[in-house]
Amino acid sequence: MSKNRLNTGNPHVRRRALLTGLSATLAAAMLPATQKPAGATELSFSRVDLRGGHDADLAGLLPDAADDQSRRFQAAINEAAAAGRILRLPPGSFVISNIDLPDGARIIGVPGATRLIYGGRGHGMLAEGARRIELSGFTFDGANQRLGGHVTGLVHLRGVADAVIEDMEIAGSSGYGLTLEASGGRVSRSEISGAGLAGLYAVESRNLAITDNHVRDCANGGILVHRWSTGEDGTIVARNRVSRISSRAGGTGQNGNGINIFRANNVMVTGNHVSDCAFSAIRANQASNIQITSNQAIRSGETAVYAEFSFEGAVIASNLIDGGAVGISVANFNEGGRLAAVQGNIIRNLSDRGPYPAEHAGFGIGIAIEADAAVSGNVIEGAPKWGVLMGWGPFLRAVNFTGNTIRASGAGVAVSVVEGAGAALISDNMFDQVPDGAIVGCRWKDVVTGDLAKTGAGRFSHLTIERNRVA
Repeated sequence: MSKNRLNTGNPHVRRRALLTGLSATLAAAMLPATQKPAGATELSFSRVDLRGGHDADLAGLLPDAADDQSRRFQAAINEAAAAGRILRLPPGSFVISNIDLPDGARIIGVPGATRLIYGGRGHGMLAEGARRIELSGFTFDGANQRLGGHVTGLVHLRGVADAVIEDMEIAGSSGYGLTLEASGGRVSRSEISGAGLAGLYAVESRNLAITDNHVRDCANGGILVHRWSTGEDGTIVARNRVSRISSRAGGTGQNGNGINIFRANNVMVTGNHVSDCAFSAIRANQASNIQITSNQAIRSGETAVYAEFSFEGAVIASNLIDGGAVGISVANFNEGGRLAAVQGNIIRNLSDRGPYPAEHAGFGIGIAIEADAAVSGNVIEGAPKWGVLMGWGPFLRAVNFTGNTIRASGAGVAVSVVEGAGAALISDNMFDQVPDGAIVGCRWKDVVTGDLAKTGAGRFSHLTIERNRVA
């Protein structure tokens, strides 16, 4: 074996050779073209970007300048997108307005240090019909400036096939913080706060993922997944934290919800922590095949978890609900709302007062259920009025209520005994500390029987009541 080959095995020799070669290459690159030795390696830092990006300072953007930099910002993103490169923003603040994001736009800032401030002359950022847009690592402050009528969000992406929003902060929008219209992709690890409408508004989505975000302190809603007409949606809303959502626009449930699913089918809402919402933590309206699982709903102002109006198919399972005027409501059989499994939820510490004067059955109810449903393995504690409201007038059909525990509540189960009410099975449940009765019959909101757990169903042939335990 030769001496040279022995030397290449020595790490100190290898490092010295590498440094010598690199120094020679750099020296050759710095020589004028006429002075470079034959065979010297070309190395031009104007053409080789080790980060694969485009520095904003090289495009003329000046951090912390008082002037509006919209023109320079637009030119920089246009140039970067045309070249298929990333626009990398340095730390500092930049005042911008009316930025149109071209197809392929990728903007990355320094998290917690790069701040864009909306100047208030139309829109913040708008993309239309792009295949892919990426925004990451910077704060966009709407400064509560008015948005033009052609957009609803401070960042408004319309018809973007693959929108990627990651590690962003969006604050102070006069409308929605982020609007995704007829778009797909993902929104993750971002914080949206202080929106005048809702934090995130996704409408007509295409298999969107909304995960691991924090949406807080918004005037009328947290995360909204809507469609203009009922149809397939497929959005996944998972592991988000939503807190302190108000209802400044008023109403009886259209505003003030942490997570609101409207007309969107086949949506999953799972693993979210939702607290201090004026109305519902999670509200699904006309949303078929909805899954609401393993969420925490804390201190809701009205019904904590809602599946309502014309839906078919709802799985509401393994949620923890602490505080609210109603725990879970699966309602509106009169509108076609049916087919549900309500299993393994814990519901506690409810109130008999809501955000508006009590209507119909009122507040203080653990679970309200009406049609084609299996209700099992739930634990309800502290429902001031009724642990469960089963049916409403004639709107009761095929409800199986088995293996649940209700304690420290006014009454256990209030079941409809109105003419025309359908079949209900109430069996193998545990009732403890229910002074107004374990199972009582109701005509709408009025209790009209004694405790059916003691006397049996009697003349109410649509009811089967058996093997319940009253402590």
